[in-house]
Amino acid sequence: MNIQMRLAKAFRTYIKRTPSSVKATHHILQQQLLWMLFLRITLYTLLLVASYFVGHSPCTTFIVPHEVMFIFILVVYTFTIFSAFYLLISPHKGRPFGFAQVLADSLFVTILVFFTGTSASNFTPVYFFPIIAGGLLLPLKGGLVAAAASTLLYGSLLLLEQQTVPPWLESYHLFVYTEWDNSLNIFAIHGLVFFLAGLLSILFGIRLRRTETALDFSLKQLDHLAEVYKRIFDNISTGLLTVNSERVITSANKALAGITGYTVREMLGKTFEEIFPGTRIESDVERLTADFTNRYGKRCRLGFSCMNVAHDDHLSHEEDYARMIIAMRDITEVEDLERQVRQAEKLAAIGTMSASIAHDFRNPLTAISGSAQILAADFKESSMLNDSSIELTDIIIRECDRLSFTIGEFLKFARPEELQPQFIQLDACITEVMQVLRAGGIFPKTALLHTEYQSNLAVWADEKQLFTVLDHLIQNAIPFCPRGREIIRIKAEETVLKEGRNWQAVVRIEVEDNGKGIAEEFLPAIFDPFYTTRPNGTGLGLAIVHQIIKEHHGGIVAENTGLKNSEGTRGACFTFWLPLPE
Repeated sequence: MNIQMRLAKAFRTYIKRTPSSVKATHHILQQQLLWMLFLRITLYTLLLVASYFVGHSPCTTFIVPHEVMFIFILVVYTFTIFSAFYLLISPHKGRPFGFAQVLADSLFVTILVFFTGTSASNFTPVYFFPIIAGGLLLPLKGGLVAAAASTLLYGSLLLLEQQTVPPWLESYHLFVYTEWDNSLNIFAIHGLVFFLAGLLSILFGIRLRRTETALDFSLKQLDHLAEVYKRIFDNISTGLLTVNSERVITSANKALAGITGYTVREMLGKTFEEIFPGTRIESDVERLTADFTNRYGKRCRLGFSCMNVAHDDHLSHEEDYARMIIAMRDITEVEDLERQVRQAEKLAAIGTMSASIAHDFRNPLTAISGSAQILAADFKESSMLNDSSIELTDIIIRECDRLSFTIGEFLKFARPEELQPQFIQLDACITEVMQVLRAGGIFPKTALLHTEYQSNLAVWADEKQLFTVLDHLIQNAIPFCPRGREIIRIKAEETVLKEGRNWQAVVRIEVEDNGKGIAEEFLPAIFDPFYTTRPNGTGLGLAIVHQIIKEHHGGIVAENTGLKNSEGTRGACFTFWLPLPE
């Protein structure tokens, strides 16, 4: 009793731990066996109908007596119904059940052949039904078992044909008496054919099983990939949608729902123009921008790109599920950041010009104001006191002071903001810079960015100012790189530099390109304001970078030690360092 309980427990554990693939195989085998039972019913039903009609026609073919045929068909139906019921309640016993059905079919065919003349029967080819079924449903063994059973049963009938027939069977005229050598020849031929059919069915069964296994594996891989892609599609930060040839939205992700204010279900089935009125999509344009007002009235700036998936105009409605993929992103903050950078550049330019203007204005104003004060003193000490002269000199002094004050206030407005240094992750800052450059089309798609630094490297700097420095250096390098083969490399490390007699911990950053480098005569003035070698340059970018680095108490140098280019020379390398707090 204890052993039985252990076996039952082990069986229950096996059922619980049965892999999904095994369960799927059992299910497939169950369906195939049910189809075999259905074909058996169909086959013998057709035989019954044929026996009925042939029995009423003048024919020399051996036919089954009607009463025997009806009893035989009834037995087959009853056995098949009970077999199907047992298979449905015990799906995991498919292989033993299959062998039992193959042997039963061989027996049924033997009975049919026996009642239709044995060696003279026209129903001998029906033996191929259990043989082929066994080879296809039960590879390796099923076809051989069915072939062996059919051969032995048919040989038994041939052997019985040589014996004395019982009196109760003589009235049916079931046998045609043949010689031993003829019976042996019939047995050899049929046995050989049965085994050849079994081998062929085994080969086909093995191929079928391998195909089913590969298909099952492919379907599982496809389901897994579909699940992975669905998760990526739903969780990516960029809004994605697909439209068919009629611009009807067929799929959308959560990011797009956050941009538009509509749920994914609400967007499906609507046209692109209904969700994004006034926005045109063009597949031949890489990047597009448009103003958009979402469902709740919030205005934003969208940047999007389109990509054709299918170009065949003769696709069916199901195949036309995704004709175009559209990627969207809210670039409002990116454009605001770009405007801030441009504004910072303008203010820096104004500051530089203001310093020059202030220098040119203050010296004459100081001379005018000083001369007026001397004149006023002389007028007061003079014996000939002239009230109008004193009043005029006072006006000159007062207006000079007011103008000097105005210039000072303007300089305060134009000067850069006060630094607010903090620890900034360099990788995050570079990522943000690249997002802005790529969004604005400044960084070409053909350009490559290589980074060499630790992912947790932190810089002590003002976040906005560091962004401006990296932005200017990368923008300044791109135009000098070979078109279509632009390479920018950013290297950074934490090191120490000697400052006088002390050592200072700094973060050293290098921005290199594979351009033609900087001409030696331009290197000394490369950071001067309004100095540029580009026709459309303002000459303020590197000047602003130099000013920011100096305000951080760091340093910057420009050298031709960058990446090698196609001409064998090296591109430019801008190296700057920012000190770390003690």
